[in-house]
Amino acid sequence: SDLQPILLSSIITTVAGAILFFVFRTAPADLRIREAFAIVSFSWIVATLFGSLPFIISGTIPSFTDAFFETMSGFTTTGATILPDIESMPHGLLFWRSFTQWIGGLGIILFSVAILPFLGVGGMQLFQAEVPGLTVEKLTPRISQTARILWYIYIFLTVAQTAFLMLGGMDLFDSVNHAFATLSTGGFSTKNASIAYFKSAYIEWVVIIFMFLAGANFTLHFRALKGNLLSYSKDNEFGFYVILVLVASLIILAAIPSSLIGDVTERVRASVFQVVSITTTTGFISSDYELWAPAAQLILLLLMFNGGSAGSTAGGIKIVRILILLRNGLNQMKMLIHPKAVIPVRLNGRAVGTDIIVDVLAFLMLYITVFVVATILMAALGLDIVSAAGAVAATLGNIGPGLGSVGATDHYAHVPLAGKWVLSFCMLIGRLELFTVLVLFTTAFWKR
Repeated sequence: SDLQPILLSSIITTVAGAILFFVFRTAPADLRIREAFAIVSFSWIVATLFGSLPFIISGTIPSFTDAFFETMSGFTTTGATILPDIESMPHGLLFWRSFTQWIGGLGIILFSVAILPFLGVGGMQLFQAEVPGLTVEKLTPRISQTARILWYIYIFLTVAQTAFLMLGGMDLFDSVNHAFATLSTGGFSTKNASIAYFKSAYIEWVVIIFMFLAGANFTLHFRALKGNLLSYSKDNEFGFYVILVLVASLIILAAIPSSLIGDVTERVRASVFQVVSITTTTGFISSDYELWAPAAQLILLLLMFNGGSAGSTAGGIKIVRILILLRNGLNQMKMLIHPKAVIPVRLNGRAVGTDIIVDVLAFLMLYITVFVVATILMAALGLDIVSAAGAVAATLGNIGPGLGSVGATDHYAHVPLAGKWVLSFCMLIGRLELFTVLVLFTTAFWKR
């Protein structure tokens, strides 16, 4: 039943792409940074429009708004869904739903730069606009080769997780889909109960490990595969990432009531799973965290803002930004005691420039501003304050499940029409690091 809608969607998309290619094939190949920002932003919107066709044509998601929301959630690796009954979906559409996340994990533009060099345009500007994090570290002199290396690592980890999941008794279809959703830190599951459906400690630990790897900087994985395993221990961000996960897991472990989960090992697994899932912005669920103590829910809400490492597939503010802000704050306190001292903020042994610190502060302020404004809009549209804040935090951080009526065991189907467009916008700007999209709304961008 899903074959015809997928084929028809493919034909429509291919024809539209071919027409655009031939119409503009003689356009100048020069690519400036202004055009790169526009290309990245609009490519994600256009990809979402065409990506929603299988859902609309098949009738499984007849509403255009709902289909757009679901597809944007896929490509931005958010994992927020409007589907109340996922398991009733045809397998072809479930696979496409997971595949949108896998493609979105390292980015549509990065994918294009890696496999479509015949376009004849420079890729570095697109790479800078697309890859999450503060700076872009090229692994090789050629940007297309760097992109290919990242994709090889991505594919290797996906295949490895698929194999490990199958060893745990999961069938091939579910294994591939959950590997797609894990390595992309997307969180779409083929089951209504997410990972909790499988009731397997082995599967949960496999997912935890690969979520953790997906939330780390892929540059470190590249170095490790070349034999430099010490690169993990020497990286300040990775060290802070490990400490954050351990500390948050211990706090939540103490906050999980024994009446809910009696076995200590199960409580340990539940706390670690949910912390890694939220920190890496994957959004898989192994238990209903809304039944946990308020302190545990508050920690998870804070982790929604935190996000994973720069250079990973995770969303959020990014750990490296949090680390720089903390170190800058400590330095400011030291300078109150020693006013004449020059104390630079250091990261991996190098001094962080003032311009980067200013960028981090600006990003944080903009992130908080967007969160507050979007939360007010969602509350004005009828959501209670917990659900409004939870929905915005979950979509802006590309996590998926939030709090309140959009919590662990809930969905976004009940969100008002206008609210779904607000949250879709939050997903987009969250995935593309705010500035990439919001710069399009400045007058300076449009001036010659």
